[in-house]
Amino acid sequence: MTEPAIADPGMGTVHHLNDHRPTPPAEPVSLAKDPATEPTTPPPLAVPQGSRIVRTGRAVRRVAMHERTRSTARFTVRHGMYVVGGGRIVARRAWEGRTASRYERMLRAAEAAGNLDLATEWEERLSRFRAARHQRRMDLLSAPVKAAKGAAAAAGLTAGGLLMLGIFLAIANKNFADLATPTLALIELVRWTVVVITVVWGPLVTLGPWAALLALWGVGRHQQAAPQWVLPARSADAGAPITPSVVVTALRDLGIAPLRAAVKEMGDAGAAMLGPIRIAGCGVEVDVTLPSGVSTNEVQGRRRKLAENLARHKHEVFITIPQAARTVRLWIADSGALDEPIGPSPLLTDTTLTADYAKGRAPWGQDLRGDAALISLYQRHFLITGLSNQGKTAALRALALWLALDTRVEFRIADLKGVGDWGMFDGLATVLIQGPTDDHVIEATEMLEGLVKEMERRIQAPPGTVFTPLIGIVDEAQVAFMCPVLDSEKRPYGGSKATSRYFMAARKIHNQGRAVDVLLYQGTQDPTDQNLPKLVREGAHTRASLALGTESQARMALGDKAVDGGAAPNLLRPGLDKGTVVVASDGIKIPAGQAAITVRTHYISTDDAAEIATRAKALRDGVTTLTAIDHGPDRDPLADIMTVLGDTSRVLTQDVLKRLAALNEDAYGEWSFLDLKRVLGGTGAEPYKSDGRMVIGRERLARHLANRDAEGSASAAE
Repeated sequence: MTEPAIADPGMGTVHHLNDHRPTPPAEPVSLAKDPATEPTTPPPLAVPQGSRIVRTGRAVRRVAMHERTRSTARFTVRHGMYVVGGGRIVARRAWEGRTASRYERMLRAAEAAGNLDLATEWEERLSRFRAARHQRRMDLLSAPVKAAKGAAAAAGLTAGGLLMLGIFLAIANKNFADLATPTLALIELVRWTVVVITVVWGPLVTLGPWAALLALWGVGRHQQAAPQWVLPARSADAGAPITPSVVVTALRDLGIAPLRAAVKEMGDAGAAMLGPIRIAGCGVEVDVTLPSGVSTNEVQGRRRKLAENLARHKHEVFITIPQAARTVRLWIADSGALDEPIGPSPLLTDTTLTADYAKGRAPWGQDLRGDAALISLYQRHFLITGLSNQGKTAALRALALWLALDTRVEFRIADLKGVGDWGMFDGLATVLIQGPTDDHVIEATEMLEGLVKEMERRIQAPPGTVFTPLIGIVDEAQVAFMCPVLDSEKRPYGGSKATSRYFMAARKIHNQGRAVDVLLYQGTQDPTDQNLPKLVREGAHTRASLALGTESQARMALGDKAVDGGAAPNLLRPGLDKGTVVVASDGIKIPAGQAAITVRTHYISTDDAAEIATRAKALRDGVTTLTAIDHGPDRDPLADIMTVLGDTSRVLTQDVLKRLAALNEDAYGEWSFLDLKRVLGGTGAEPYKSDGRMVIGRERLARHLANRDAEGSASAAE
């Protein structure tokens, strides 16, 4: 228990009652009050000195930590450092203007950047500067003599001029006294000049230093020559213009030690690493030559940090590798520009637009520069991949809609999603399979095998034969590759082995189809070795990818070369970059030194696609679309011919053969013109010429079938 304590009013100390230290002898105590010693006021209460110090310290701390105090301190330090920094900058400029330090610094910067040509140029400039400086110093030795001679000559000329002027005045005024008037006027001018200087000199001496400080402050403020912690927050940096200093600073702060050291060595000449900053669409483009010891991979791996240093989002900065060694190409978008939609497709805005499969280019979208992205589809197999719901079907369908405007192109389509995305091709495609089931996969596989047979027939045709383009399209091809169903011979329809019927059909088309214009377009999700085998994806001449999840998927989609060259569909933003594809193909214009290009495709809705398909149908005579492959063993050739004729009055015999092969490859895949003539012989519907080409008339064949059915009916027998 704490012992009681008493306060000593006289000493301001506290004593415990149990303090055993010796005390002086007690004086006799008088019971009478002594007025002389009696205090008139009560003694003050004892206040511990430590608590006052604590309270004072806390108060000082509160004042020091108050936001207003901190803002005032930052303001004072900032503007004071503006003056100091401005003085340093002016002194450095003056020093560089009078010495060779600028040339030496630029020479070191060129050497650090590995640019020997530029280093040689700066060395020559340094030599010329030193020679000129030596000449100036030599001229300075003779300057006093020249100045004295000049002053004497000037004085003589001035005196002579004034005297001549006085003579003229004296003659004009007929007054000899005017002879001295010009000299007196000059003397008066000098007197007044001295008076003015005397009056102004005092204020100038007083205000001059302050004006100099203000000028230094202005220089320092313009250059932000103050510590970072005292500078005001700059909330308007987002979307700031891209200048050489901004790019160099962003590169310097990437955290790459050799790069930072090289920029520091270059000083203000860090911009020597940069090529011209060019306007490129909705952004700018600049080539950066990296110093020795810095690899392009290091810069590519810090894309997010570089974008943030440039006051941009990660998706607004693209890094590619041009052909020049140790060089990266930066494309920096205007802030928010990539979030703005692009215009509608020319397929919608120009109703007179037509297509040319062999020589034309499809208007697919815009590149990042804002230029039209036109792609050639001539004799190129096509593969497009991406995550689900990123616009893969719309991007692939846009190309097919353009091709549909060329009446020579035949389509055979299998939509293994089956939700109507390709329904507008009913009446354009000779085969249209729609559905996600195993039965639909079987029909899609047999459709591809039909393409293989047509390809083989064309290959065996006489040399010089001209073929019309035949495009096979399989959307959601991963459904086919993942199908586990076996046929009667125990061969799987899906899979990635040589026993897979779909896989082998795709490989055969990739191997030889382009030579005879039999092409395969495939769209698939999440490319992996299971749902997109290596041999199939590498067989496509044009490979495009929307947003993907990982770099490994990007390599499967586009190939190692494109990804190593800077292609990065895995860095696209799912949902936000819907419809944006990274394309690797020789069919589209790619900037020199790049392996791929990023394209923002035009979006064509299902309703708009149906409108374009209607225009394409109007260009054709009519196409009978088969929605399933008939495998019945017994065929009626005349009925099948009537089926493929559809509602068209006359159809070319060549088109009839192709439609019959699409109807049943097994029955009609090997048919020729002789087979048609044989079957139609004696029916009155034999092929005949119309406008110089062999055709089959629907009305003649319908008349024969009607008579045949009537002769074989029960009513006719009665």
